[in-house]
Amino acid sequence: MAINMHMRMSIQTLIDITQTNIRKSSDKTIVAQQSNLDSFIQTIGLRANIEPISVQSNVVDVTNKEFGNQFEGKQRVWTFMFDNPYTGAITEDMLLEDFDLIPIITGLNETGLINNSVVRTTSNLEKNILFDLGT
Repeated sequence: MAINMHMRMSIQTLIDITQTNIRKSSDKTIVAQQSNLDSFIQTIGLRANIEPISVQSNVVDVTNKEFGNQFEGKQRVWTFMFDNPYTGAITEDMLLEDFDLIPIITGLNETGLINNSVVRTTSNLEKNILFDLGT
């Protein structure tokens, strides 16, 4: 793999991946939020060592986005931005396969119902994650 000028990539998800940097606390919510983000970073890390940039959340209308059909109207969406310094190390097909059915913690600050506490990458009904690889 050749080193590239850092390629900016992002993931949008309906799963609460708020960056708290807290891994031990009596506040279970902030620990769970960080655990979800850590799971995302570790899953991408199967393919490449990325450079995380930011995690932001906004309430937006997801009706015309490519999330599953069960998600309509205004929903809280988290956007995880990162740089990938390696050309070809990450493709959308790889991420669709790697992320599907990854366990996550729900009941945090998400607004949509996340069934079965897993990431869904391809379900027409339950898809809760989108990838933008800057291509």
